[in-house]
Amino acid sequence: MKLKALNGFKDILPEDVWLWRRIETEARDVFGRFQFREIRMPILEKTELFARSIGEATDIVEKEMYSFVDKGVTMRPEATASLIRAYIEHGLYIHRPVQKLFVIGPMFRHERPQKGRLRQFHQLNAEVLGAHHPRVDAEVMAMAAMLLENIGIEVRLEMNSLGCPECRPTFRAKLIAFLDERMDHLCDDCKRRYSTNPLRVLDCKKTGCREQVEDAPSILDNLCTECDEHFTGVRSNLEQLGVKYSLNKFMVRGLDYYCRTTFEFITNDLGSQSAVGGGGRYDGLVEQLGGPKKIPGIGFAFGIERLVLLLQLKKKEAQNQQELDIFVAGLGEEAAAACYPLVHELRKGGLRVAMDHEGRSLKSQMKQANKAGSGFVVIVGDEELKSGEAILRNMATQEQQTLQLNVDAVKKAINC
Repeated sequence: MKLKALNGFKDILPEDVWLWRRIETEARDVFGRFQFREIRMPILEKTELFARSIGEATDIVEKEMYSFVDKGVTMRPEATASLIRAYIEHGLYIHRPVQKLFVIGPMFRHERPQKGRLRQFHQLNAEVLGAHHPRVDAEVMAMAAMLLENIGIEVRLEMNSLGCPECRPTFRAKLIAFLDERMDHLCDDCKRRYSTNPLRVLDCKKTGCREQVEDAPSILDNLCTECDEHFTGVRSNLEQLGVKYSLNKFMVRGLDYYCRTTFEFITNDLGSQSAVGGGGRYDGLVEQLGGPKKIPGIGFAFGIERLVLLLQLKKKEAQNQQELDIFVAGLGEEAAAACYPLVHELRKGGLRVAMDHEGRSLKSQMKQANKAGSGFVVIVGDEELKSGEAILRNMATQEQQTLQLNVDAVKKAINC
């Protein structure tokens, strides 16, 4: 029997890893500009953490979590709850009133695998705890938009407000009255959600349900004065930062802890999996998980798999990776032996360098260099060895020059 990876769990091969690293490097750079610091949490957490934060009636808790029932632990399906657990446990709010934190790592959900959605998937998360001003909401979305722009991915930002515990009950009552008249036309999941979290009906992706709620009341028309002023401030601040957005009254997100600002970044290039990422405000979650009262929070997450897919679709970048700065081609055992320490010294000097150890022909070694995307090839044969020189070929221009066979000469020739 041939052993294969589990369904929904995918190997990330070397030709793809560099794209992942590029996204992660860009994220660390952008997050650093906004003074976000990295935090790393364990993959396993107590099941109660996710039931209390995400919501027992959500699809994630009801259907999708990988839980060890006898142990009462779960592989994290999302990062925010774990981050807040660490924030509370280690008293991070004591050290800094406003914490800006980010997470990069794997999450786990037992759902049907499809393009851009796996059972083990990876996310970039950024969270701000301890700040409630609408400028913070706008800044978080602007940071997310900056990251996507720097990576080279085109999306549109959609936004909504979910109100707060003061104004949401009024809207909820209006929505239930609206749905009562359409129950027979809703899918089974929406009928179940109707009694536990009717707002989730607005988020159903099935065509029939979307048609039924097209004229549903909008929560934006039912916000209390404070929520309305906050959302107006968020929109005004986004406009000041030059971030374009549109309103989406159906956006409720899939987690119970969201309040006020919610948002998603949408693409048209991944079919039904249109959301590259999103997030929102969760002002009561810290207290809900046993932390201090009245500590607000807002954050977002991007799916790295989807970002990689978009890069591959747009630019086919995986075919143009430069793995090497220099390939050293020693022709014959004597030349290879002479090149061996040169390669090591160039690597110590910070360059990515490779050489062949199997005595292959020059033609074969040039193919290796070309396949690896090497910028230059240093060629050393018997004649070059006798004269203490080498031939340097620029792989982009195909120009060649003769130089001394030493580290300084090679680095100078390639402007390093």
